[in-house]
Amino acid sequence: MNKKSESSVIPSDVIMNKIFYVRKHKVMLDVHLAELYGVETRALKQAVRRNKDLFPDDFMFVLTDTEIEIMVSQNVIPSKQNLGGSYPFAFTETGVAMLSSVLKSKQAKAMNIAIMRAFVALRQIFTDNTEIRLAIEKLMTKTENNTKNVELLFQYLEELTEKKQDNLPRKAIGYKIPKKGKR
Repeated sequence: MNKKSESSVIPSDVIMNKIFYVRKHKVMLDVHLAELYGVETRALKQAVRRNKDLFPDDFMFVLTDTEIEIMVSQNVIPSKQNLGGSYPFAFTETGVAMLSSVLKSKQAKAMNIAIMRAFVALRQIFTDNTEIRLAIEKLMTKTENNTKNVELLFQYLEELTEKKQDNLPRKAIGYKIPKKGKR
């Protein structure tokens, strides 16, 4: 299979929209993976259960009731009834990679490559945003320092004007023009 046909399976942005952040991991749900791989969700889950030793907790985990509620409220899962009474599996990037050893169809392999590319692209987006966030924080720190300096400047000006008002009237300084009769 050439590179062009692999990436043309499904656009990367469609795949990225199926990647979620759960338990501090970027994951894809079994229902979305089954859809992308062209298999039934129950068939995907059955293949995973048959090879449970290939999917430790950092590769795949089962969502809790609370996590399911959150996913339903965010429209990730249309409704709890769509799950058919079973809890969804959440696959991390390494878990998705492991799925390619369990699902052996050509479509699954091609889709796995596209999904891996989407995870890499997503990681790059996070990296780029991290750099932007750090630059913004640096600017905010500079702004805070500038604000403190301006406040200090105004404080000094206030002190000077208070001192000026406290002192007695001062004699005028500068060139004095002699009066007409005194020369």
